[in-house]
Amino acid sequence: MTEARTDFDKLAAQWDQNPVPVRIALGVGEAIIRETSPDPTMDVLDFGCGTGLVLLRLQPLVKSVTGVDSSPAMLEKLQEKFIAQGIANGSTQLVDFEQGGRISGSFDLIVSSMTLHHVSDTAEIFAQWYGLLKQNGRVCFADLDSEDGSFHADNAGVKHFGFDRDGLAQLLTRTGFREVRHLTATTVAREIEGKGTREFPVFLIVARK
Repeated sequence: MTEARTDFDKLAAQWDQNPVPVRIALGVGEAIIRETSPDPTMDVLDFGCGTGLVLLRLQPLVKSVTGVDSSPAMLEKLQEKFIAQGIANGSTQLVDFEQGGRISGSFDLIVSSMTLHHVSDTAEIFAQWYGLLKQNGRVCFADLDSEDGSFHADNAGVKHFGFDRDGLAQLLTRTGFREVRHLTATTVAREIEGKGTREFPVFLIVARK
């Protein structure tokens, strides 16, 4: 039986009207810029880019941006933004990592926001990121601290209920990354049915190849 997956194609049309991903992208985007100082020499990959809420904050600062996602509808929305905003240094790749898809290219910076918890094999995606980075390139990704599964109203497609930061740092080090550090990028308040409002920290981990 095929495992249930989040249908991001159905969510794409209204994604930018959802205040939760918009608010997270704002906080994560600001943290990435602050922690990595993107510059016009950089080729940047956004893994799990969605409609480009984080990618488009980086785009004016760097040489090129490549958005990778497994949802054709999300990438279509991003392409529409490229056209509407006259963006010439942006491209997309349709890659389903969970089905064995591989990303192409070579990058100075790989970013990802709220995507890792949808990836079954964390070690394998770290290895792929490592191979895609130029020497001294960096990875900078954000996700939830460990939680009890309350963050998502529907946990279809959720492979991890957040992460232990130190555990991820150790895995990155074993992959070959160095200068691994983590911080809190933002905190999101969500209304949990029957439990009131709860704060969910979103971490940012930065590491260098």
